[in-house]
Amino acid sequence: MNKFLESIISRDPAAKSKLSLVLTYPGVKAVFFHRIANFFSVANFDLIARIISQFSRFLTGIEIHPNAKIGKNLFIDHGMGVVIGETSEIEDNVTIYHMVTLGGISPSINSDNQRNIKRHPTLKENVVVGSGAQILGPVVVGKNSKIGANAVVTNDVPENAVMVGIPAKNIGTSTHEFKPYAVTEESKEK
Repeated sequence: MNKFLESIISRDPAAKSKLSLVLTYPGVKAVFFHRIANFFSVANFDLIARIISQFSRFLTGIEIHPNAKIGKNLFIDHGMGVVIGETSEIEDNVTIYHMVTLGGISPSINSDNQRNIKRHPTLKENVVVGSGAQILGPVVVGKNSKIGANAVVTNDVPENAVMVGIPAKNIGTSTHEFKPYAVTEESKEK
């Protein structure tokens, strides 16, 4: 827990103390409740898992499906309106801002054919997803990539990419340093 909170302080200049993170950051609470919901989901107590995830959604405004796989140090900043779908996979040190969707692209008709298949994105290590971005389908966002605010990603993203626009296009190479909101000098020029 200590390293998790330190990872947030290193990425958020507004974070003043670990106590303030625990008490006031909805993303911290959402990740905490997800760990509990995921435990029950893995143990096949699906109803309990869903009740916990919906309670967390009520408290935080962040919806994380209990089956989503989340690595270490996920930071959901602000968080309101974030949706993380059932088969999403998020690796270590990922930052997600508010109003982001990690969603599927299949229609809700013929649901039986969509069970037990990968329908949601995979975010590799150190990805930053800007406010309002939509990452849709079973795509892979490569390590160290930045997804700009309001971008719509429907195809795989290579490592170290900077993706902006609708549909998202790669406009350059990402540095490994943290860029809040996935804004880079390259994205400002385009």
